[in-house]
Amino acid sequence: MRHTGFYLKNANDKNTYTLGSIGSHNIVLACLPNGQYGTNNAASVLTNMLRSFPSICHGFIVGIGGGVPSRADMRLGDVVVGTRVMQYDLGKFVDGDIQRTADARIPSYPLRTAVSNLRSKHELEPSRVSTILQDMATRYPEYGHPASPDRLFRVAYKHEPQLPSCNDCDQSELLSRSSRPPYYPSIHHGGIASGNQVMKDSIARDNIARELDIICFEMEAAGLMDVLSCLPIRGICDYSDSHKSKEWQRYAAATAASYAKELIEILPASQGKFESLDIHNTRGFVPIDS
Repeated sequence: MRHTGFYLKNANDKNTYTLGSIGSHNIVLACLPNGQYGTNNAASVLTNMLRSFPSICHGFIVGIGGGVPSRADMRLGDVVVGTRVMQYDLGKFVDGDIQRTADARIPSYPLRTAVSNLRSKHELEPSRVSTILQDMATRYPEYGHPASPDRLFRVAYKHEPQLPSCNDCDQSELLSRSSRPPYYPSIHHGGIASGNQVMKDSIARDNIARELDIICFEMEAAGLMDVLSCLPIRGICDYSDSHKSKEWQRYAAATAASYAKELIEILPASQGKFESLDIHNTRGFVPIDS
């Protein structure tokens, strides 16, 4: 549920927020500025958010990511819940090879516990992600399941720059996979690789995935987790290869948001509410109409 009215924001905070609630939890949402990506920009947004909302208990990084095809049979629109985050583009060259120096970041204990509880719940009853997702698509059709097919090309086959879309790629290079019903994404749990560049090389993707034991690439989590222990939740919109398209991005964002909603609903209320701001000590804050 979205909240309207006035709220107080730090005078130096340039972020724009949406306030609301999920179950018994108060929620504040912020997006990166249009066209700005990467770990540093994400860290700046979160740092400002914590100035305006210093009593935030839990952080969620919800959005899109690039998948790593594997034995888990990952598909476009599936959800990856990060068990740890590695910044793969931070390191030093030693004898001609890059030696990665970043340590793994892991979500907070309460968030890891909530994820574990939800996994156990899904073993006994179906996930609510499909129901939440279909309701969202009814209200916001642009976030519905795309009509374009889910294509996975062989690792060695690169998208030719002169081709306007993957419709013109060599269809004999596609991997054959069984079909899946729409609006029933699978939930995967594993490591996430975070960096400041878009991963669009299938060979580099597989090499890094094997080295770091990760199943997803994205561009913000490492920066955010330097500021606050967060849980990354990514909807898969491509396969981190040269065959990129924006057609699955909105649906993938919706699948990630649907999982986040189901997870937040099972968080204990005592761990998820904000503390009240002392209205007698608001120097440096300005009122904002939401």
